[in-house]
Amino acid sequence: MKASLGLRDRLAARNPEKALTRGRELYAAGEFKRGFILFVSAAEAGLPDAMSMVGDCYLHGTGVSANVLEAARWFSRAGKAGHVASQCQLASLHMYGLPGRLLNDPAASLFATLDTPEQDFAAAEHWARLAAEAGSAEGQSLLGYILSHGPEELRRLEEAEDWYKKAATGKSASGQLGYGLLLLGRAETAEATVAAVDFIKCAAEAGIPKAHFYLGLVFERAIGLHADPVKSTSHYKIAAEAGVRNAQAKYGLALLRGHGVKANKVEGETWLRQAALAGDAEAAALVGDLYAAGGGLPPNFAEAAMWYRKAVEAGHTASARALGILHVRGAGTARDPDEAAAWLQRAAEAGDTIAQADLATLIATGATDDKLTTAAPVHEWFKAAAESGDPIGAYNYGVCLARGVGVAQDEALAAVWLERAAENIVNAQYWLGMMKLEGRGMAADPAMARYWLGRAAEFGFTDALVALADLYVNGLGGGRDHAAARDLYERAARNGHVGAMFALGALHGGGHDIPTDRTTAFNWFQQAAEQGHPLAALMLGRYLRLGLVGPADPVAATRWLRKALAAGIEDAQLDLTALAAAETKEFAAAVTPHTGQTDHD
Repeated sequence: MKASLGLRDRLAARNPEKALTRGRELYAAGEFKRGFILFVSAAEAGLPDAMSMVGDCYLHGTGVSANVLEAARWFSRAGKAGHVASQCQLASLHMYGLPGRLLNDPAASLFATLDTPEQDFAAAEHWARLAAEAGSAEGQSLLGYILSHGPEELRRLEEAEDWYKKAATGKSASGQLGYGLLLLGRAETAEATVAAVDFIKCAAEAGIPKAHFYLGLVFERAIGLHADPVKSTSHYKIAAEAGVRNAQAKYGLALLRGHGVKANKVEGETWLRQAALAGDAEAAALVGDLYAAGGGLPPNFAEAAMWYRKAVEAGHTASARALGILHVRGAGTARDPDEAAAWLQRAAEAGDTIAQADLATLIATGATDDKLTTAAPVHEWFKAAAESGDPIGAYNYGVCLARGVGVAQDEALAAVWLERAAENIVNAQYWLGMMKLEGRGMAADPAMARYWLGRAAEFGFTDALVALADLYVNGLGGGRDHAAARDLYERAARNGHVGAMFALGALHGGGHDIPTDRTTAFNWFQQAAEQGHPLAALMLGRYLRLGLVGPADPVAATRWLRKALAAGIEDAQLDLTALAAAETKEFAAAVTPHTGQTDHD
């Protein structure tokens, strides 16, 4: 509906100055449409203040439909007439992006779209400099920012510092923040650091949300002040509530961990989610981790996958690795080795060494389709890392050579790289020990195999515990020590190693250098059999058939022996035959008549 002007408004419209004054009165009273009409009347008469007000109305959509391009046009007219506030507005608009149509195109405002704003730092510098040289603290702060954070060709840090200093001296809060950050970036003494932080404090006290975010960092990292998690988190909260994305991520993380505030995982997830939706890659990755791990929230792998994708889109390469692992496991996504390989390769090509190793392992399993998955030069990544002295790279490259992943198999060269890695990498110690034991790429050396497997076993590496125990049982590479082997098997069994459970049953079953304990043997055989170990099923069936621990149980014995036979243990058939013969004999005895007569009768 078109606003109608009263008599007083129409009289004011005859005089530009009075039109501007009356427009401001109406604007202050919330009569935006009537105020806008009077502002236009005064602006068209050439008053820069009125032009600025018209631009402001278009910018905020008060009294007229919002149109950034029209706002810029009116600010430009006012700015050319020397209106400093309009020059500052233009600098900001150009810095954050205006529609691509030229301001001097008369038809641009009629059909302009705001979908593709374009930053123009050169134009922003032009207008900011005009305002700065006219003494505007806001213009000086804007110019300082452009000269310190703009494109490389515009950066002049010394001049930026001068403008920031003038703005800060003029009590510009944004100038104080910019000057403080600039000083902090080059502070080399405690005094210089404290002075820089003081400027940031002033900006925070003036209500600049970003200043609260940086104060949060100051208190978190003890920059010029003692670390104070409570103060740090309180500043993050203020900035987060004002919409500062980085602060939302920080505050969300503090709530998750109870850092400087009472832990609240649900509220923490909400803040992280808000930051992630605003484009914070780290926050999106944290939300993904939260749903994947289920720490305080129900695990939801589908939700985790969605947030990991958002994180990847925002440039978080580690989340590409997480997505790859979800596709490997089929958690929250379809189990798809080729899709997994694509995500892992994305992370690997960005330099994620863990993703490189995961990708190599996936390819080595043969689960990927050569037609769908592009071959990745994982061996080249590992070789480069190995040659640079990285022990993890040396280990991975050694494994590639040993398995022939992406390179011709060369176990001798593999052993060289694995030995370089073995001083620091437990997995390399195990690999090297097994290669020395089996004589792969070198002469077999059971004594050195025992040494390297022992190194890995010290760290609780499960397969190394079992391999070393086997050496102790058989006396390879040194003396026999069945008691030590038992202890190693027990450690591996506690880690869930089924083979170690079977071995413990065999050790306790007799014939070894430890006391025979058939009850303990039976228990270990049972644990291993229940987890699918075929030989353990055979031994459990025999114990039950013969009644070696408690009464014989032919029914249970038959069940376990049949499982062993189905798994390919042919010896189980002998036991089953014996069971059947025993049952036949018992049956025959049961049906034979007893007359009570003897041979002498």
